[in-house]
Amino acid sequence: MKNADQFPNRSTPSINAPADIITEFVATAHPVDLADWLGQLPRSEIWSLIADMDLARRALVFSHLSPELQADLAAEVSPQDLAEIVTQMETDDRVDFFNLLTPVEQHRLAQHLADEERENIRRLSAHDADTAGAIMTTDYATLGADMTTQEAIAELRRQAPNTETIYRSYILDGTGRLIGSLRLHELILAVDDALIGDIMDQSPISVPVTMDREDVAKTIARYDILALPVTDADGRLLGIVTHDDAADAMQAETTEDFQKISTVLPFTQNLREAGIGILYSKRIVWLALLVFGNLFSGAGIAYFEETILAYVSLVFFLPLLIDSSGNAGSQSATLMVRALATGDVALKDWRNLILRELVVASALGATMALVVLPLGAVRGGAEIALTVGLTMFMVVIIGSLVGMSLPFLLSRLRLDPATASGPLVTTISDGVGVLIYFSIATLVLAI
Repeated sequence: MKNADQFPNRSTPSINAPADIITEFVATAHPVDLADWLGQLPRSEIWSLIADMDLARRALVFSHLSPELQADLAAEVSPQDLAEIVTQMETDDRVDFFNLLTPVEQHRLAQHLADEERENIRRLSAHDADTAGAIMTTDYATLGADMTTQEAIAELRRQAPNTETIYRSYILDGTGRLIGSLRLHELILAVDDALIGDIMDQSPISVPVTMDREDVAKTIARYDILALPVTDADGRLLGIVTHDDAADAMQAETTEDFQKISTVLPFTQNLREAGIGILYSKRIVWLALLVFGNLFSGAGIAYFEETILAYVSLVFFLPLLIDSSGNAGSQSATLMVRALATGDVALKDWRNLILRELVVASALGATMALVVLPLGAVRGGAEIALTVGLTMFMVVIIGSLVGMSLPFLLSRLRLDPATASGPLVTTISDGVGVLIYFSIATLVLAI
């Protein structure tokens, strides 16, 4: 596979540029840049440009197209042409593409693949989408423990064209169990007659095939390694996850978390290319559910209707107070969701974090109460000022504790804590804030 240094740094032409400029760009641009540019063209023109490339470049560019565009082209291209591309793709990209196809398209494509490629796709497709098995590749280099360094270098030369990386090789025993790993740097520096078994790392870091892909990416980042071996329950090597695939997986997880934080059901399509139906269906569920949550706030206001009629000035401060509660809760929830996602905190830290959040929230609430006291005095006198100040102090504390606690609660229930952020915390804080506000108002103003 060509690296970035082999492609000149060219500016992306307009889709209406002269034909000679487009021809040169298509022939010389980096596959990533070319794939992005092709995505701007009408679907009918894309394949004609790809079909003119040599097979290796065609496969490389095709693998960088968006999943939606790959699926669209697959419906238009003959199974024979598609099989040629799939055969040249890296194994993990090949499986990702295969999973985009409909069952009928998968069957049609499989008929034109060699037995080895078909079996490889079948094995890798069997793993759950969010696990290490789904993002690993089987294109890795292996060596024998009884090889000398000279024999190992010769073997790497032989394997290199068909492996994704040779910067680290893996040493297996007769049953395929992972017993060691060796960096290329260490191999080159070793003496010629040294045995691989003597210079290899005998305790290589590995992960089970069922590990969540987000945890795989964290492991790669933690140990600062280029690739991570994936093993089965018996320690046999099944594949490796490279740092670039781990980064893609982490990006997908982060995108999913952001969607959940906004109470949008996760979707994999590019926002630019997602259809109206997809965007509607992914957003309407939580919006409809939160309507019923907001009814709780309305019921609270209706319950204190007499207090509101007697002191209309209370309505002026209602949005300010409940928004402050929601904002404080969203801050706490976002900090906690991110800390749980990165592993900075665990469920056992709940008590200490809640106590610390109580102190911080009390300080925040007191500060914000001092800010609104003068506004309350100007708007409605000392009693309104006291009501608004006490409410602000209380709702900031309650909102912060709700925002801090919900991610922990969802994690304890084995649900995604990202769901606790944003609108959900705000809705809960709003309802509680209304009850606190008018309860304090009723008490203070009655006195």
